[in-house]
Amino acid sequence: MRGQRTIGMVAAVAMLAGCGGGDGGTMRSSVTAAGGGDAGTAGVVTPPASGCSLLARQNWLFAQMNESYLFPETLPASLSPAPFATAQGYLDALTETARRQRKDRFFTYLTSVREENAYYASGATAGLGFRLAFDASNRLFVTEAYENAPALTAGIDRGTQIVGIGTTAATVRTVADLLTAGEAALDTALDVSTRGTVRVLRIADGTGTRDVTVTSADFAIAPLSSRYGSRVIDDAGRKVGYLNLRTFIDTADDQLRAAFATFRAQGITEVIVDLRYNGGGLLSTAETFTDLLGANRSTSDVQAYTTFRPSLSSRNQTRRFQSEAQAIAPTRIAFIGTGQTASASEYVINALIPYLRGDLALVGSNTYGKPVGQIAIDNPSCSDDRLRPVAVALQNAARQGDYFDGLATKVEASCQATDDITRPLGDAGEASVRTALSWLAGRGCTPIGASASTSRTTLLSASARRPLLAASPNAAQREMPGLY
Repeated sequence: MRGQRTIGMVAAVAMLAGCGGGDGGTMRSSVTAAGGGDAGTAGVVTPPASGCSLLARQNWLFAQMNESYLFPETLPASLSPAPFATAQGYLDALTETARRQRKDRFFTYLTSVREENAYYASGATAGLGFRLAFDASNRLFVTEAYENAPALTAGIDRGTQIVGIGTTAATVRTVADLLTAGEAALDTALDVSTRGTVRVLRIADGTGTRDVTVTSADFAIAPLSSRYGSRVIDDAGRKVGYLNLRTFIDTADDQLRAAFATFRAQGITEVIVDLRYNGGGLLSTAETFTDLLGANRSTSDVQAYTTFRPSLSSRNQTRRFQSEAQAIAPTRIAFIGTGQTASASEYVINALIPYLRGDLALVGSNTYGKPVGQIAIDNPSCSDDRLRPVAVALQNAARQGDYFDGLATKVEASCQATDDITRPLGDAGEASVRTALSWLAGRGCTPIGASASTSRTTLLSASARRPLLAASPNAAQREMPGLY
């Protein structure tokens, strides 16, 4: 492999299939491969097709999966591509057995090289610039809005309800009306993938109900918000560091270092790390983030193990902690998570469990559960085709990596809390932040799933709010479900 690796977001279809929401996880690398089988798998590829035809792409997918897939025993010995109208449909059929076993919940997919490179490099995408989710009554709300994007510029921010959508004021249909045709109708109404697309949104917030016209545009998502990405909270005289990371991309590294420099200068030893909407991204950034939380770790201490299938075991890696000049040595960390917290986010939490044990808490609800990662394999015959096959298992220093059902049963301490969209992220009075502060101060809380009779229940695994999902997600939407 060469290039960077990522553990990023799951395709929206995974959540549409009722898998609990949140991220799938990806390992990104600029691997290119011409195909070929693996000695450990069986299968016959259908007769070759040249170029970038559907059949050629399907044959290429079959070869790559047989060579790299983490669960080769689940692949069909042969699978005719003829019944499948798309390459992704064929790929989904190849992973059907692993999906039934909950090993690959649509984590393996085809994506765009161009879109993915742009997103991971700088957070570049296009749209209105907000994330949308439903409450228990199927009302649609903005959970987060991004700086320098059309929605926030138009005054639409966290807590705003989207009441109706149209192309003009005269064509606005209510969300309730659109939902009579299913959530796909909402997705279609909000399709702003073409730059310059105009939408009229009927919104309700603290100032009343009104129509706002917004136009989709290019923008870049900042990993740490300039408004609430990091701050020091004064909790009755105790200084607590708060950090909200939106996504793991290249531009996050220096933002994280700057935030930790502030924490270090102020002697912060108790930290709230808010990953409630973070679906993952670059593994290299997750490793750096974990290093920044490990000033008291030795460079001989294992951060994580990355393990390929047995036939590719020569690629296995052990990542040890590395020195970061701005790192801090936290005595207690409260991670805020939901069902949308996944992959690279779960990597950071899991990596620190063996070292902090009872001094690490998960606050909110259970995480998504993806202890596996993808690599990237680019198709030499189709320049924009990138395959993301699940190819590696991720484990912490204690070899713990069996959290397909989330991390709530893996942490020693947890606290149930809601996602309070009536308050800004990072606000000390917001329900999850308030609960995290209470746990850090040594006050009691109700553990996640405490009232459940089994470890995996609706209470334990439910996401705080169910995001609206794009039917055909772009690279950014895969990492950040609910993004439009």
